[in-house]
Amino acid sequence: MTTTDVDGLLPDPWDLLAGTDWASLEHACGSAAGTPALLAGLLADDAGTQAKALRHLDDPVHHQNTIYSATVPAAVYVAAILRDPRTRSLVVDSDGRALPLRAALLDWVTSVATEVGSEAEAHIAGVGLYLEEHPESVQVRALRPRLFQAVSAFLHAPYLAVQEAAIAAAVVLLDAPELVQQRALLTPLIRDVLVSSDNRSYRSIADRGLKSWGEGTGSLPDEQDDDPWAGGSSSEPPF
Repeated sequence: MTTTDVDGLLPDPWDLLAGTDWASLEHACGSAAGTPALLAGLLADDAGTQAKALRHLDDPVHHQNTIYSATVPAAVYVAAILRDPRTRSLVVDSDGRALPLRAALLDWVTSVATEVGSEAEAHIAGVGLYLEEHPESVQVRALRPRLFQAVSAFLHAPYLAVQEAAIAAAVVLLDAPELVQQRALLTPLIRDVLVSSDNRSYRSIADRGLKSWGEGTGSLPDEQDDDPWAGGSSSEPPF
């Protein structure tokens, strides 16, 4: 099972879970053999099981923002289920916030995409490492157009938490050179919605995104402390 089908669209999520050799993949705790059963829990009928699955995504699949081999198909699976109505359920995320599962999944996509963006690439190059030497990061980079396709369905979501999460994810994904033409379409949404968000992280993403696109806001002087690389990172791959 490949991460995308022959038309470049996202695969059926159940086919992806069943057709991926998870035992050959790794996350922070070693073999990812148990990951598909846990990921299936994201579409369970009870919020407790969904919250447990979300925690598995955060740790060990994306432990400390690291891209593991299991992170790649997990990202495809998350993108493939975003439209499922069961992702409307309220869950409590790792920060203790109660929010729609869909918003939490969009935040997870943002985190994964951030780790393969140009800022991350520049940061690790500063310590003599190169993103293109990390196959999993290269694979996530290649997925960005497919992830953006999934995320963009929620750019005008009626629920503000979901809309803001989608816009934030889109900003980070538009770091991809093949998506540059989409930036002009997203800029008004960033200015109208994300710049004034109550979520400091979203405001920081908006500010950094607009500035990197030559559309600097000039209105968020306090967001400079939200550099995702301010605390440093591991000097060893995976990043």
